[in-house]
Amino acid sequence: MAAVRGSRRRSRPTVVRGSTRPTSRDVAQAAGVSQAAVSLVLGDKWRGRVSEATAERVREAARDLGYRPNLAARNLRLGRTRTVLLVVPALTTEFFAGVYTGAARVAAEHGFGVVLYPSPEGIGPARDPFASAQAALDGVIASSMAADALTAIRGEALPLVMLDSDPDGSLGAATVNLDIADGVRQAAAHLLALGHRRFLHLAADVPSWTFEIRARELAARLSQVPGTSVRTARAPISIEGAQAATQTALSESAARPTAVICDDDKLAAGAYKAARRLGLRIPDDLSVTGLDDLALATAIDPELTTVRLDAELFGERGMGALLAVLEGREPESGDIPVQLVVRSSTAPPR
Repeated sequence: MAAVRGSRRRSRPTVVRGSTRPTSRDVAQAAGVSQAAVSLVLGDKWRGRVSEATAERVREAARDLGYRPNLAARNLRLGRTRTVLLVVPALTTEFFAGVYTGAARVAAEHGFGVVLYPSPEGIGPARDPFASAQAALDGVIASSMAADALTAIRGEALPLVMLDSDPDGSLGAATVNLDIADGVRQAAAHLLALGHRRFLHLAADVPSWTFEIRARELAARLSQVPGTSVRTARAPISIEGAQAATQTALSESAARPTAVICDDDKLAAGAYKAARRLGLRIPDDLSVTGLDDLALATAIDPELTTVRLDAELFGERGMGALLAVLEGREPESGDIPVQLVVRSSTAPPR
């Protein structure tokens, strides 16, 4: 009986190491199907055209033979490079590393590669990193960039997805955003509930839509509560710049703010240093909030109350949107939710 069962099994193809590279014809022969069926299965277009059993037989034959599709030839046929450019303002920021990780993960699942390219400050214009980006790329994802910074790279031909960008003024085929406005509302509501009424907004000195949204939303939320006041100090996104701006703002205030709302966790770290220089204790004399939830947020003491942004999910959604554009589908809609993480840097004012 065992011999009968064994005779019904498809014998595995013999793999000769060092022989010529196996072809789709070899896979078709080993699986007992046509080359067209092999193409459908390995191109993930088999559903509704061949059976699940046939698809599995093709995949098994390809594995046994060590077959790998000739991507260069396929891309040449399709007129695609299967390469995406991710443009970010800087490579030294943990947040953008997360965006890249998420984008690259989704890209790899669909046979795409991601090239990371920095354009300092994000206000360009960014130089085309290729002899011809339109020949080298299938699309561009731009994170926290001014749209006009990308003119030289994408011309008029490359699909563009904008991350962290004004959806009303975007030049991209799709826009993906975190719900930054809600994050600011959560931070403000937390401080108001603690009893704070005098605020310092430590704002990033960067001409970007995302930072304009933070300032506008904060002013709108605080204006709803009688007796509140807010002043703004601008600083570059650096600990040193934030320290200087905060120290000046707190020293010049007749009625010192009891809470500092920062556009970024690095700015919050600078606010910490300024407070200590002025002999102020956090959170006893001054509450501080950030935005990002970088590793820095739990490295400083006391640990920082901040708004968590899921950078990897942001990158995943951005890559997903570009794939949808390339395939003629509608990208997923809706902003990505964010979450306030309450730690030890906030407390009721004295």
